[in-house]
Amino acid sequence: MFCYQCEEALNGEGCTRAGFCGKTAEMADLQDKLIFALKGLAYFRIRNSVDDEKMDDFVMESLFSTLTNTNFDPDDLGEKISQALDYRDGLSGEAPSGNVPKAASIGADEIMSYSVGVLSTEDANVRSLRELLTYGVKGLAAYAHHAAILGYRDNEVTAFMYKALDSTLNDLSVEEMTSLVLECGKNGVSIMALLDKANTETYGNPEPTQVSIGVGKNPAILISGHDLRDLHMLLEQTRGTGIDVYTHGEMLPANAYPIFKQYENLVGNYGGSWYKQKEEFDSFNGPILMTTNCIVRPKESYVDRIFTTGAARFEGVKHIPEVDGSKDFSEIIEIAKRSKPPTQLEEGTVWTGFAHDSVLSVADKVVGAIKNGDISKFVVMAGCDGRHKERSYYTEFAKALPKEAIILTAGCAKYRYNKLDLGDIGGIPRVLDAGQCNDSYSLVVVALKLAEAFGLKDVNELPIAYNIAWYEQKAVLVLLALLHLGVKDIMLGPKLPAFVSKDVLNVLVENFGLRPNTDVESDMRALLH
Repeated sequence: MFCYQCEEALNGEGCTRAGFCGKTAEMADLQDKLIFALKGLAYFRIRNSVDDEKMDDFVMESLFSTLTNTNFDPDDLGEKISQALDYRDGLSGEAPSGNVPKAASIGADEIMSYSVGVLSTEDANVRSLRELLTYGVKGLAAYAHHAAILGYRDNEVTAFMYKALDSTLNDLSVEEMTSLVLECGKNGVSIMALLDKANTETYGNPEPTQVSIGVGKNPAILISGHDLRDLHMLLEQTRGTGIDVYTHGEMLPANAYPIFKQYENLVGNYGGSWYKQKEEFDSFNGPILMTTNCIVRPKESYVDRIFTTGAARFEGVKHIPEVDGSKDFSEIIEIAKRSKPPTQLEEGTVWTGFAHDSVLSVADKVVGAIKNGDISKFVVMAGCDGRHKERSYYTEFAKALPKEAIILTAGCAKYRYNKLDLGDIGGIPRVLDAGQCNDSYSLVVVALKLAEAFGLKDVNELPIAYNIAWYEQKAVLVLLALLHLGVKDIMLGPKLPAFVSKDVLNVLVENFGLRPNTDVESDMRALLH
């Protein structure tokens, strides 16, 4: 086993015996083999004129399954490997014959004993660029999967997904690989725009909303992850049952969508970031539904009342499948009826719903506040949260910002500061939460529109600084999307990715000014100059 795809890579190098995320060496090996099989599928897919949405959906979900804290079920991973090989072999007869890479020819028996891990690529820089691209594609597939289940697709993004996977089987130059990495960022912008369209056309434009973080007296279900469609189905099935529904983690922004506001059984948000789920799920008392990442090994105290659906799976945890376009949550509902109400963790409210449509509706007010000095700086603090103590840096950074600075955020990184009393500027809250990690697109739209309002051609001329926290592969895609848009001087932490070699890092530093965060005082001087 060798895995260094997430921020928790052991000693900043890589996990070799078990993942810090909780996956075993067996599961890490199966994920590597699944990626290898998908590369073989991609080899034939781009050499055929095939239009197969079922295959595309399978590839998206399979890539999604290999994201950190998503799929911990070895049986399911094994089935996906077999299915990938079946899809691949179904295409191979229609492709040009001749020498093909091992991933395109390996058999089902051989792949289980074949070494296909990260370190099978010996050159450190080639390995770095291949993995950077692969992790970006994993994020791309996750967002494409969310859009596809709402009926929205982008054929160019799908084609790039296959192209990128296939490229890792070839001996390309550093320049060619770097170009593909930036092309991944371009497709990242496209897929986040598509997912934004899918969500807003389906559920309405998010509205600034104060969400309760207390609890009521009814038994309840907790839903976590990112899948808004799952939430919609759950709200429909619990309507009128006397059961409340609370969001958790990345599902918090759902409370700001007009469609979901129509449901009286959606009563608020419970708890905070994904890494606290063991203690928070324990105290919730009712059943929990995990719709995507991030799931961690459940405690015995609640393992019989946690369920997965979609790409999320955990060995020994009941999985709710989709059948004919619907999911049956009746078993979860019955458990909720027998459960005690949630134990209160906190009280009050938090703001969310400041997506681009909401912010731009008061663009004149924002521009005026900038011009007269009421707003001195926007600081983008989007990205992921994590369990390590150095993440307290982001809380302290938010506290230390001058009172004329506004935080633009998206993703679970916000849980480090969205409950602080930071006040407002002329009625504008100092923490503007655009939503989930994919809603980082909203922050890009806001920046581009502000640049337009000020007559600027370069977004880097705006009073905007970037202090991004990362943890997993969707955050990698968001970073690549920002680089594609030409955003420079991004500060990244709490530490730089282990999969970025020194030479590749130098390229990112020289061309984009990418740099690690250090300490609050030093970084404040650097970002607010």
